[in-house]
Formats: sequence, C-alpha cells, structure tokens
Amino acid sequence: MDFFKPETVLNLSNIREILIRMEDTIVFNLIERAQFTRQESIYTAGAIAIPDFNGSFVQWILREEEGVHAKVRRYESPDEVAFFPSELPQPILPPISYPVILHPHPNKVNVNDRIFDFYVNEIVPKISRPGEQPENLGSSSLCDVECLRSLSRRIHFGRFVAEAKFRSEQELMTKLIIDRDVVGLEAAITNSAVEKQILVRLKKKAETYGSEIKLQSSEEKKKVDAESVVELYERWVIPLTKVVEIEYLLHRLD
Repeated sequence: MDFFKPETVLNLSNIREILIRMEDTIVFNLIERAQFTRQESIYTAGAIAIPDFNGSFVQWILREEEGVHAKVRRYESPDEVAFFPSELPQPILPPISYPVILHPHPNKVNVNDRIFDFYVNEIVPKISRPGEQPENLGSSSLCDVECLRSLSRRIHFGRFVAEAKFRSEQELMTKLIIDRDVVGLEAAITNSAVEKQILVRLKKKAETYGSEIKLQSSEEKKKVDAESVVELYERWVIPLTKVVEIEYLLHRLD
C-alpha cells in the first residue's frame, strides 16, 4: 500500500487485495498462538508483578513495544492505530508528510479496547488448550501481541473502505450522514455476497495452513480449529469493521 498515491489506496479493488493478504497474516498468527496453552495469568492484572504498571502482562508488552515502534514512526502511518495512543513517545526519525487520504476524525476511530476484549475472552479459549506453561509466558504473550496487531490493522482498515465508498456514492452517503441514519449507512456499506466469500475463503485457508501433513501416512494433525477462525471473522472482525466504517462516516462531513 503506497500512501503517497491516494488514488491507489482508495481503489476498492486494491483494498480487497490487501484485506485478503491480511487474512493470511491473521490465520498464521493464530496458528502460532494455538501451539501454547491459554496462559490465563498473562491476561490477569496483578498475576505477574510489573513495577509501576497495573494492567496485565500482555497489556504491558503491548505498551512497551508500541513505545519502541512509535520512536521509529510506526504510528505516523495512516493505517496504524495504537492500543495505548496517549502514551506514545515522539519519533526519533524525521517526520513523514503523507498526503491527506482520510478525513480528520476527533478520535481517529479506535476500537482496540473491544478487539482486546473479544480476543482474550473469546478467541484464545477457542484456539488454545487449557493450562499454564510458565516457561512459555513470554512466547505466548508475544504471539498474542502479533495477533492483536494484525486484527487491529484489519479492522481499522475499514476507514479506508468507508472513504472509498463515500467517494463512489457521495450523494447517497451525504444524505445518510446528514440524517444520522445509522441503519441506512450499515445497509449501504454491507455486501452480503462478499462477506460470504470471505468466510468460505477463510475456512479454506485455515484448513490448508492449519494442517500438518505427515509424510508416512495420510493422517492430518490440525494446528488450529478452522471453525473458530471463521467464527472470529463472522462474529467480531466483520461487525467491528462496520462499526469503524460507520463511526468514520458519521464524522465525514465535519
């Protein structure tokens, strides 16, 4: 994605290709996380003592890594949304002047709190077996961070989808926004046929990437439950992407 060429960024065909590639990243990240147990302690505030921090171990790693990445300009990129936006340090590299692609929004549209919640409470229990592995607390937490980041980038990419749809149907979208017609906006941005294709494709990817072929036999060992991956998209990723799109559009005429 070349953010110096807005016409390519807001091309719906290009956006769809990017979202398809994001599916691969998300599936592979979930496969990596599924090799470890649930590790409930890493999501419980205070279970692992951290000086001057009251959150969970995973939240601490997220915050610390975001600080490092912010120093090298990660969160200046239009497609990145931080989990701890108020705690980001200033970059040490010179700033980049990106062309204006998205309409300014009062809070940039950030649903990372909801992403963290459904990931920890719904996804991890479905893809990981119960138990604690003290020797793998760090490894499983780092996998969590990669999963959370890939999900966040995918869901918040809805802002670019919304901007592209606004420009392609400006008259209709303008009327719906002025009327604050949330139901109408949701109908306008929903393509049921595409959503079904996403779920079918995702299941095939999860079954293919998540199968460990044994050369000595036809037996296949599943690394991740494909149905859980499909449920992730159907119940959370697609609906939350629509939340992002609608929130963005409601402020598009500000």
